[in-house]
Amino acid sequence: MLVLRKGVLRTFSFKFANLNCSLRMEHSASIINAEDKTDLYHNCFNPNLLRGNVAFVTGGGSGIGYSITEVLMRHGCKTVIASRNKEKLEKAANSLKQLTAQDCYPLVMDVRKPDQIMSAVDSALGRFGRIDFLINNSAGNFLCPASNMSFNAFKTVMEIDAQGTFNVSKVLFDKYMKDHGGVIVNISATLQLRGVPFQAHASSAKAAVDTLTKCLAVEWGRLGIRVVGVAPGPTGDTEGLNRLGKAGNMQYETSQNIPLGKIGNKLDIGYSILYLLSPVASYITGHTMVVDGGDWMTSNHFGLMKPNSNL
Repeated sequence: MLVLRKGVLRTFSFKFANLNCSLRMEHSASIINAEDKTDLYHNCFNPNLLRGNVAFVTGGGSGIGYSITEVLMRHGCKTVIASRNKEKLEKAANSLKQLTAQDCYPLVMDVRKPDQIMSAVDSALGRFGRIDFLINNSAGNFLCPASNMSFNAFKTVMEIDAQGTFNVSKVLFDKYMKDHGGVIVNISATLQLRGVPFQAHASSAKAAVDTLTKCLAVEWGRLGIRVVGVAPGPTGDTEGLNRLGKAGNMQYETSQNIPLGKIGNKLDIGYSILYLLSPVASYITGHTMVVDGGDWMTSNHFGLMKPNSNL
C-alpha cells in the first residue's frame, strides 16, 4: 500500500513469496548486531526466510564473512563456518549462536586442500544432513606493486581466491548439490573492473572468480543449482579498508568519490546475499552483483597513491 500525505511518503510495503519488507519514515524497532550497531535492514525480511536451510560459509569467522553468517542466522538459517584458525572460528561460532539462537558449526579447513574440504563437508552433512547454500568468502590480499611481488605471493592469492572457490564448489557439488540443487555465492570484488595499481594479484584472482561464476551457472543450472556473485566495494570496518587508511587520508577521499557519498558497511553485503538466496532471486544466475554505491564507475582510489609508493 502506498500512502501520500502532504507530499510525504509514509509507508511502502510489499509481500512476495517468503519476503516481507517495510520501509518507514518513522523509526522502526531494530535489532543490534554483533558490532553494537543498529541493524536498520532487519525488519525488511521475514525472520523465517531461510528457516530449515543450512549455509556453508568459508572465511565465516571474521570480517565480511562473519556479518554474512550473522545475517543468514538471524533469518532462520543454520550455518557452518570454515577457515584455518580454530580459535577464531570457535569464538565466532559461540558469539553467533548467542546472538541469533541458531546453530553454528565451526570447522577447520584450508580451501587450498581438497582433502580437508571433503572432510569438512562430510562432517557438516553428518551434523545437518543438508547444505543448501555455499558462500565462497575466503580470500587473501595485500597492497604490493607487481614489480616487488614474489612469485609465491602471487600464486598464494590465486590459490586462495580462485582455486579455493573452485575447490569448495566442486566438493559440495559432488557430495550434495548435484542431487539436491542449491545456491552458490562467490564473493568477488571490483578491482578487476578496471586497472588498479598494487592489486595485480587480487584483481587477477577475482577476474577468475567472476568467470567461474558464469561457467558454473551454465554447467550446473539444469541440476537446480544457481551460481551468483557479490562484488563488494569499499566496506567500512574491514581489514582491507583499514589498510587503505594507513596510506594517507584515503578513506575520506574514497567516500567523497562514491556516487552515493558514503562507504558501505558489512550489512550491505550480508543483506545483498540474503536477497540472492531468497525465492525472489530464483531466476538469477551467472550474475555478479556489484554492491559499492557506484564506486567502481567513478573512482580509482589506489591511483591517489604516488606511483613510486614504497608499499
